[in-house]
Amino acid sequence: MADQYRYAVVGAGRQGVAAAYDMARFGDAASVLLADADADAARRAAERINRLIGRPIATSAQVDARDHNALVALLEPVDVFVCGTPFVFLLGCTHAAIESRTGMVDLGGHTDTVLKQLILSDEAQEAGISIVPDCGMGPGMNNSMGVYAVEQLRARGAIPREVRLWDGGLPQNPPPPWGYQCSFHINGLTNEYDGQALFLRDGRVTPVDTLTEPEILEFDGIGVLEAFVTSGGTSTVPYSFEGVLQVYENKTLRYPGHYQQFKAFKDLGLFREAPFEVAPGQTVIPRQVYHALLGPQVQVERVTDVCVMRAKGTGEKDGKGISLVIELVDRFDEATGFTAMERLTGWHAAIMAQLIARGEIPHGVWPLEKAITATRFLEEVRRRGFQISERWEA
Repeated sequence: MADQYRYAVVGAGRQGVAAAYDMARFGDAASVLLADADADAARRAAERINRLIGRPIATSAQVDARDHNALVALLEPVDVFVCGTPFVFLLGCTHAAIESRTGMVDLGGHTDTVLKQLILSDEAQEAGISIVPDCGMGPGMNNSMGVYAVEQLRARGAIPREVRLWDGGLPQNPPPPWGYQCSFHINGLTNEYDGQALFLRDGRVTPVDTLTEPEILEFDGIGVLEAFVTSGGTSTVPYSFEGVLQVYENKTLRYPGHYQQFKAFKDLGLFREAPFEVAPGQTVIPRQVYHALLGPQVQVERVTDVCVMRAKGTGEKDGKGISLVIELVDRFDEATGFTAMERLTGWHAAIMAQLIARGEIPHGVWPLEKAITATRFLEEVRRRGFQISERWEA
């Protein structure tokens, strides 16, 4: 019989519950603990997992991620946990993981925090644990596909030159006038659309403004989509491939028209967080006004969604160009009630947690692109029934 592992999820939100389900189903789990500051949310999450799995494998607990001692005590009996908290708590949770000697993955999304976590690699190694930040759909699965393209080009004897990524979560039936829905706070969307992305351009890490460089792509079964620059999707990969690849970039996919709508909001100044005087003695914070007005129109409890991902790796072999195009399309799952976004985000993190539990990832803090080969990772993705297509182009 395979070894059995004790898993936990800190932050029993949508993606965390999806991660717990995957660990319970595929992870040789002895137990899965769901912990949250909201005890009722944690309890409901555990009950849902037990219903889906058909046996009492999940339990719940209340914990505030800001309470270091309580978090350490919660984690000490656990082998590996998925941290599904907001990114502002991730560094503290990393310290708790090291102190409790518990492996950790997180849903990240904030590259500066990842860089601070990587500095703690020696401490994690001394504690005998493995930590992999910035898992999920994007960053996460998109970069796993991008690194896989590099590995496959090398396996064909080609020299990799460029990797371009496109990904997006979309409603299957886009409602007018925005053609978009989200099941998370709109501030997360605005953060992706603000600031700068980090790409490789001419072999060097280069900041690129968000909501720029639009392009049109077509996907079988989906139709025409538009893509544009958003922040955070590439995580640490450009640093790892600096001087190795000439180009590494990621763009977000949306239905046509979305780009111009939201670029207009940004150009108007509605993303700004500094107070703005609208009349003598009367100020507003534009982003708060924007969120208050738009949020109720695009936020829904649950999206019947489709997630679309494409990675294209281009290289050179025998003086000629060669490319590998990889695509993944996933839809809302009626059987479990998990959205495609929850599956691709939560399950990606859960797979990494299981690889840690099984001892396949060395001790220390590792960026996703160095923790394990993408080829091995995608074996686990395919084992879960995700359909990933590959085609070579000359």
